[in-house]
Amino acid sequence: ILATLLFGLGLGTTITFASSHWLLAWMGLEINTLAIIPLMAQSHNPRAVEATTKYFLTQATAAAMLLFASTTNAWLTGQWHIDQMSHPFPVTLITLAIALKIGLAPVHSWLPEVLQGLDLTTGVILSTWQKLAPFALLLQIQPTNSLILIMLGLTSTLVGGWGGLNQTQLRKILAYSSIAHLGWMILVLQFSPSLTLLTLLMYFIMTFSMFLVFKLNQALNINMLTTSSTKAPALTALVPLVLLSLGGLPPLSGFMPKWLILQELTKQDLGLLATAAALTAL
Repeated sequence: ILATLLFGLGLGTTITFASSHWLLAWMGLEINTLAIIPLMAQSHNPRAVEATTKYFLTQATAAAMLLFASTTNAWLTGQWHIDQMSHPFPVTLITLAIALKIGLAPVHSWLPEVLQGLDLTTGVILSTWQKLAPFALLLQIQPTNSLILIMLGLTSTLVGGWGGLNQTQLRKILAYSSIAHLGWMILVLQFSPSLTLLTLLMYFIMTFSMFLVFKLNQALNINMLTTSSTKAPALTALVPLVLLSLGGLPPLSGFMPKWLILQELTKQDLGLLATAAALTAL
C-alpha cells in the first residue's frame, strides 16, 4: 500500500509537470493530494487525523478555485493552454489558488497547524515534494499580476520571519521557515524564474537536512535537542550550522539565494521592496 501511495505522489506531480492543459494539471494536483492523505493519517492518533482533515479541506478548496479559474479562462478566451493565460481575472484567481495550496501568507494559517500534527517523515514530504507541482504551474503562467505576487511575497516574508519567533515546537518553526522562504521565491518569480528555482532547490536541501536531523534525534521541540549532544556529538555540532543556513546568515549557503534576490530586485529598480524584504528577514 505504501509503495502505491508513493507512486501516486510521484505520478500526480509528474502529470502536472508534463501537462499543458489545465484539466490535466488539475487532475495531477488531485492525485497528489489523494495520495498523501492516507500517509498523513496512518498513525491514527487524533492530532494526525485533525491535521489530515485540515489539509484535505484546504487543498480541496484550492483545487476547486483552480478548476473554476481555468474553466472561466476557457469560457473567456476559448482555450485551455496553461502558457497562454491572457485574461487578468482567471490569472489572479489561479495565483491565489496556488498561494493557498503551498501556504503563502495571508492564506498560510493551515500550514503550521497541519505540519505540527504530522510525524517527521510525512512532514518532510509536505514541506518539499508537495511544493513542486504548484510551482511548476506558477512558472508557466508568467507574466502574471505583478502587484499580487509582490504583496504575497512581502506578506509571507514578514509572517514567516516573525511567526516563528515565539515557537518552541520544531515542526512549527520549520513551517514558518517554509512560509518565509516561499515569500522570497515569489518576490523574484516574475523577474528571474531561474533564481526562484535556485532558491527552491536550496530550501529543499536545507529543510530535508533539518528534518533528517530531527528524525535521527527523535526531537520534536527545542528542549529535546539539548540532550542530543550525548547521542550524536558530530551531528549536534552540525545542527546550528544548518539552522543558521536556513535562516540565511552569511557566509553559509542559505545566504546566497537571498543575496541574489536582493541584487535582482535592486536591478529592477525595486530597492525599496528589497529593503523591506531584508528588514522582515532580520
